[in-house]
Amino acid sequence: MMGCRSNLQIGHHRLGTGALRKTLRHACSLFCLAPLMLTPAPALACSLSLVLAMDGSASVDAREHTLQLNGLADALTDPEVVQAIEAVGGIWVTSFEWSGRYQQLLQLGWSHLNDAQSAAKAAEILRRAPRGYTEFPTALGYALGHASTLMRKAPVPCGRKVVDVAGDGINNDGFGPDSAYRAFDFKEITVNGLVISGADQTPVRYYRTHVIKGPGAFVEVAASYDDYAEAMKRKLLREIFGSGYASLR
Repeated sequence: MMGCRSNLQIGHHRLGTGALRKTLRHACSLFCLAPLMLTPAPALACSLSLVLAMDGSASVDAREHTLQLNGLADALTDPEVVQAIEAVGGIWVTSFEWSGRYQQLLQLGWSHLNDAQSAAKAAEILRRAPRGYTEFPTALGYALGHASTLMRKAPVPCGRKVVDVAGDGINNDGFGPDSAYRAFDFKEITVNGLVISGADQTPVRYYRTHVIKGPGAFVEVAASYDDYAEAMKRKLLREIFGSGYASLR
């Protein structure tokens, strides 16, 4: 402030007293505002918060469930996926098993992944996660509602919010995805699907028509549970990089 006043006093002989005071007030107000104008807006804490929803309904046998758990763990620790996570500065991830209306079991609490070590830790937790249920039907609407609730509990705000729901069948218990989207808060949330299709393509069509939601939403298809890890890897890369993934390949 003193520097501002002394510089203006140099021009005292060229300005009248009233004009000088007016100029002084204007210049010093700009001086005081300058730090505010130069201070950048606070950055978001992460680029992506990701909720993973894994099918645990009665149509999934014990071997298939193990392939899902290990497939997700393998995908998270794949070098390309780890490189993608590091490239965006880290992501927040949580995972749960779903089946019937009230059968949702947390597998991995909200975890920040930013390097190979944190990805390996999350993968180990997933590999050891017990299966919660084996005899319940496919309540996709309830699974989506639970995913929305989990997303709202994310520890920090992220630039993008994505729900990644995997399954091998269509909704056959309770309200469906359309009702879930009306009843729960999906504002700014993209929902993608990973479908284990087999010979029947009905689940693929169902996910494309009723499940995916939001800008850039897509369905990744695994021909069988044996292909789950590779399909999950492809899906994670698209989700981590977002719309910029195509240009990076």
